[in-house]
Amino acid sequence: MVVPAPLIEEEIPLARRSQLPQPRRPSFLGRLLRLLIVSGLVTGTVLLLMAGPLRRWLTPPTPVAGLNARLSADGRLLGHFPYPEASPAQLVAISSSLRLQRDAAAALLAMQRAAAADGVNLVVLSAFRPLSLQRQLFFDVKAERNQSARDRARVSAPPGFSEHSTGFAVDLGDGRLPSTNLSTRFDGTPSYRWLAAHAQRFHFQLSFPAGNAQGVSYEPWHWRFEGSTEALRLFEPAQRLAR
Repeated sequence: MVVPAPLIEEEIPLARRSQLPQPRRPSFLGRLLRLLIVSGLVTGTVLLLMAGPLRRWLTPPTPVAGLNARLSADGRLLGHFPYPEASPAQLVAISSSLRLQRDAAAALLAMQRAAAADGVNLVVLSAFRPLSLQRQLFFDVKAERNQSARDRARVSAPPGFSEHSTGFAVDLGDGRLPSTNLSTRFDGTPSYRWLAAHAQRFHFQLSFPAGNAQGVSYEPWHWRFEGSTEALRLFEPAQRLAR
């Protein structure tokens, strides 16, 4: 039997003796897929750790303390736009207990004189209201009547969202028919008919007509002054929604 000669090193080709087998490099798509998987795992871990703080950051606080309601996309709260409170320096007296912004006060007094000349007794029931009073009107009456926040907001704005706080809004009544004060029956009085015909001449606009886009109850007694640059700026969002 012939025994094969041992394989000596010189008989192994040089290429096989000098190079180790090279691992196969992953393709570009493979590397990209691996990177995406790793990135996804890292991102998911970070989001999981931040879930609580992130949720609190993304969820805005309620704009009115004690009221569990949030702003709509256009900035309204339960139908009402936000309004600032006028400073005492901006207000002038129209009676012993009522105040308005200076331009609104002058226009209102002129409107009352014109109405009186036509035999109409136009009286002011409410004018500027500070936030503290508006808070009472909203929360205290809401509690007394056991109303929901949404039901209360149909007839009274939350504090910080009332036109009265600007000093440009008034509630008007008929001095000869006081039983119609703050009632939809006011629209059957001589005072309302006079306002419907002449208020625009004095730059007063009915804020909440029947079927208004804000979803506030019909208030034929509530009028706002729009005869100054500041008033127009404040009420522009409400005007735009009403168009």
